[in-house]
Amino acid sequence: MQKKYEVIKGLADHPDTANKNRAAMVLGCTRRHINRMLQGYIKSGKKFFLHGNKGKKPATTISHDIRRQVIDLYRTKYYDANFEHYTELLKKNEGICISHSSVMNILESEYILSPKATKAKRRRIKQKLKAKKETAKTKKELASIQANLVAIDDAHSRRPRCAYFGELQQMDATPYEWVPGQIWHLHLAIDDASGVVTGAWFDTQETLNGYYHVFNQILTDYGIPYKFLTDRRTVFTYKKKGASSDDKDTYTQFAYACKQLGVELESSSVPQAKGRIERLNQTLQSRLPVEFRIAGVTDINKANEFLHSYIKEFNEKFALPLYGIKSVFETQPSKEKINLTLAVLTERTVDAGHAIQFEKKFYKMIDHKGVQIHYRKGTKVILIKAFDRSLFACVNDKDIHVLEEINT
Repeated sequence: MQKKYEVIKGLADHPDTANKNRAAMVLGCTRRHINRMLQGYIKSGKKFFLHGNKGKKPATTISHDIRRQVIDLYRTKYYDANFEHYTELLKKNEGICISHSSVMNILESEYILSPKATKAKRRRIKQKLKAKKETAKTKKELASIQANLVAIDDAHSRRPRCAYFGELQQMDATPYEWVPGQIWHLHLAIDDASGVVTGAWFDTQETLNGYYHVFNQILTDYGIPYKFLTDRRTVFTYKKKGASSDDKDTYTQFAYACKQLGVELESSSVPQAKGRIERLNQTLQSRLPVEFRIAGVTDINKANEFLHSYIKEFNEKFALPLYGIKSVFETQPSKEKINLTLAVLTERTVDAGHAIQFEKKFYKMIDHKGVQIHYRKGTKVILIKAFDRSLFACVNDKDIHVLEEINT
């Protein structure tokens, strides 16, 4: 602007010796434009060369009040959400529609990092903090800045996806403080080819019940998968010698259920082999606690109810479209078959009163006519605790009877 001003001012001040062609060459414009600028300078003076938008805020500028609101809401209400999730929540719950990059810039200007910030970004922020320490006026200022730094572990390495929907289901259970003061285990299954979360269930511990609920969701919603990939633990692979045949051994029932349905069960102790389920855990740990707090979820039963609708939304946002992926899921089994397959099997012995004992209670065996069946003392019976918690007894691998509790 200064150069234009000086050249045009020279033409105006010395009209007798002015060389407009030379001025056009110097400024890289046409003679006609030189005349236009000369007339503008004569009329308005130096301010003619100022851009018309100078001093005006761009139409896309985010107001100070909105910026302050974005910062305050994150610190008080959405403090553990990653920035992409926070951007969605601002639009959904607060009516604030700004881009993800704007949210990130606003928060990082206050040295607030996303829980999913990269190591490289963390290092850059630390370098800025070291420089800021030299000019910081108070210890309180330094403490406030450093308190906003969030450490994050690097993601698990990736491997190629499977080719077919249903070819491989990665399965895991993760303990986490999903609501303040309560640690639950989230049992999960994710399809390797599509990234669809096929099952999710909370339990107080890593339990067969939790994995069975996930398996039930898969069988009911999608069908029978080809293979599961799990941790290399005794809970999935074999029965420990000397272990009780009761609850402590019920985890091995999962492998038996897979065998009954023709599902392969593969295990691995290497986290990278199950990178997709590991990253899913990280994503849900970043998002679910915030969603629970907003929805007022405080107990495990409400959490499982919430999961039912939340996982559908999650899949719509993060999973690949299924129309481009071929499925190898087999047809869904009947509810009756699922109920009896996802069962806990334990061996029991008939006592002198023609009854069997289970969980400190006594039961008699009833046939399809409602009549009690009597077996000799010492007869071995396989007790079946079905998925819906109803009880059956199998004798000689062929006769199945309903169990009815004996009031004592």
